[in-house]
Amino acid sequence: MPLTINVLRTQWKAFTSAHPLLRGSLSYAILWPTSSLIQQTLEGKNLKTYDYMRALRFGIFGSLYVAPSLYGWVKLTSAMWPQMTLRVGLIKAAIEQLSYGPFACASFFAGMSLLEGKSKEEAVQEVQDKFLPTFKVGICIWPVLQTINFSMVPERHRVVFVSICSLMWTTFLAYMKRKEMHENEEQQEDDLTTQHLGDVQRGKALTL
Repeated sequence: MPLTINVLRTQWKAFTSAHPLLRGSLSYAILWPTSSLIQQTLEGKNLKTYDYMRALRFGIFGSLYVAPSLYGWVKLTSAMWPQMTLRVGLIKAAIEQLSYGPFACASFFAGMSLLEGKSKEEAVQEVQDKFLPTFKVGICIWPVLQTINFSMVPERHRVVFVSICSLMWTTFLAYMKRKEMHENEEQQEDDLTTQHLGDVQRGKALTL
């Protein structure tokens, strides 16, 4: 049995080394829905009350969109700056925050909104509402992580490294998205309560 496990492990390592994009997609297919479930756990949900469709949307978006786009970005930056030095890492991290970072943040909210069945107008509105506060947090975190990624991590492992780092970041994104949903629900309840009180007052006035 140990020999079989070692053979499978060797074959798997050789396969994923030869197909880094597939390895990154598989990582995101696991890590992104996991981050959604972590966020739902923080809400107080459990195995019986998890929104598994929400987790599935995270898995689809992470594996089929984020991983390939991130892989393309890594290949591009590696071709433009092949050196693995701290200086080059800082340059790559800075450029990423001005290019890929905003693109990834905006496309997350837009893409997830469309997967939820929202209209294009609603997706655009969600980007406008959530992009800036989310980007402000990200710009404090990702430059440090990406400096390490670009200067110390071999290219073939970079997508996996970023996917692990993004577990907690994606949990934060899920929290931000759900938090606003709660606020909207509370606002709707307040509006209904105000409307009800207004109807009651108008009814009393008519009675008098």
